[in-house]
Amino acid sequence: MTAYLLKGSFPLIFERGAPGRRGYRLPALDVPEEPVENLIPAAQLRSDPPALPEVSEPEVVRHYVGLSRRNYGVDVGFYPLGSCTMKYNPKVNEWAAALPGFARLHPYQPEETVQGALELIWRLERYLCEIAGLSRATLQPAAGAHGELLGLMIMRAYHEKNGDGDRRTEVIVPDSAHGTNPASAAMCGYRVVQVQTNERGGVDVEALKALVSDRTAGLMLTNPNTLGLFEEDIVEMARIVHEAGGLLYYDGANANAILGICRPGDMGFDIVHFNLHKTFSTPHGGGGPGAGPIAVRDDLVPFLPVPVVERDGDRYYLDYDRPESVGRIKGFLGNFGVLVRAYTYIRMHGPDGLRAVSEQAVLNANYLMRRLASLFDLPYDRHCKHEFVVSGRRYKRHGVRTLDIAKRLLDYGLHAPTIYFPLIVDEAIMIEPTETETKETLDEFVAIMEAIVKEIEEDPELVRTAPHEMPVRRLDEARAARQPDLCWCAPAAVAGPAAGAGGAAGGGDG
Repeated sequence: MTAYLLKGSFPLIFERGAPGRRGYRLPALDVPEEPVENLIPAAQLRSDPPALPEVSEPEVVRHYVGLSRRNYGVDVGFYPLGSCTMKYNPKVNEWAAALPGFARLHPYQPEETVQGALELIWRLERYLCEIAGLSRATLQPAAGAHGELLGLMIMRAYHEKNGDGDRRTEVIVPDSAHGTNPASAAMCGYRVVQVQTNERGGVDVEALKALVSDRTAGLMLTNPNTLGLFEEDIVEMARIVHEAGGLLYYDGANANAILGICRPGDMGFDIVHFNLHKTFSTPHGGGGPGAGPIAVRDDLVPFLPVPVVERDGDRYYLDYDRPESVGRIKGFLGNFGVLVRAYTYIRMHGPDGLRAVSEQAVLNANYLMRRLASLFDLPYDRHCKHEFVVSGRRYKRHGVRTLDIAKRLLDYGLHAPTIYFPLIVDEAIMIEPTETETKETLDEFVAIMEAIVKEIEEDPELVRTAPHEMPVRRLDEARAARQPDLCWCAPAAVAGPAAGAGGAAGGGDG
């Protein structure tokens, strides 16, 4: 049964059990029964019972435990997902977030009853401002992209206050940027202008000079950028944009490379977002949970969303009296459990520890990059920061693409790196080892890559048709996206047992 759970087909919960089987029994009613028609309008009542699975409690437990054993996470193995910083999450963070004084709070409690939570938010804000080199912050945004959206809203409010809102219509974004950058700018009504990358992998300063004008609202930049390279001309770029009247926005997705070493505010950035669920180690994936606080310079503080946590002596309170605020952008005070975890991470490390985090992340990335340089093309041969990008384009002569290599990695029990990003690198593979991975883990990853390259050269079809050991083989990805099969049909609703089994398999594949 164990082998059945871990490999091969895995039945849906609907395919387990038998008619009449139950995992619970309700006691007999000891009060008069109320007809359901008296509680729910007749028009909203089902004519037929829902097609729910009929399973025993052990079947339910084994089903979901079996699914959990198929999940991959950083607690299971190496997770080199570039630009996402899927770093190990210390378990002390979970302990702190589960403390009753935090975990059992209700967002509608009076301020007097949540002084500890407000103090944590107040202190975390100041830690983030110190790390960013800026004045004030808000912890409301629920993700990095949400922080970007807020940052662009503040940028617009700033220009409108200066009577320049109608003229400042453009936001400049590098061609290597995360996709959320142009999306956030467009959502705030800006025209996105793309600036190209130079031969060193950084922003082309001469191209930037040609694009900047009195229409420029700001420049959105990741530093280090998505190639894992530090922007060597950042001070000059800041001068160019500021002299034109624009603002600099810092995408903090790659901040794991600079903690305690340099600060975005000192580089010239005016608005900074941090991904607490990346840089400060909160678990994330599958769409959440996340937190994307932003920090801003002095003259942008009035535009921060309400409420802002303030302190009066030993008392903490929520300040809603901020007439220039862009308004609330999330219910309550943000994803509080994520904030507790990030606060714990920062306090556990301290300034020296945070610097060591970045130094080790940079060391690991450079070691891994040099170990892989003979196997893949290195589009920008420079020392990297916390992540790097190689190209698998040389293997196209064997009919093998980066996607095939990523699929084959699954057979070796590893999560694949980010692929095909950034778009400016052909057959890109973006790898981020983070700071907690050992040399042995990195060497094992290199050995697996060497084995896959050998397979490409000797038996390319093996790689082209990977994965071979997963419950689901290679999908038609375009069809899966355009025609997802998300519903399970009971066998009685289709033509015979064979069709029913096929429908179930289709649902699982989709």
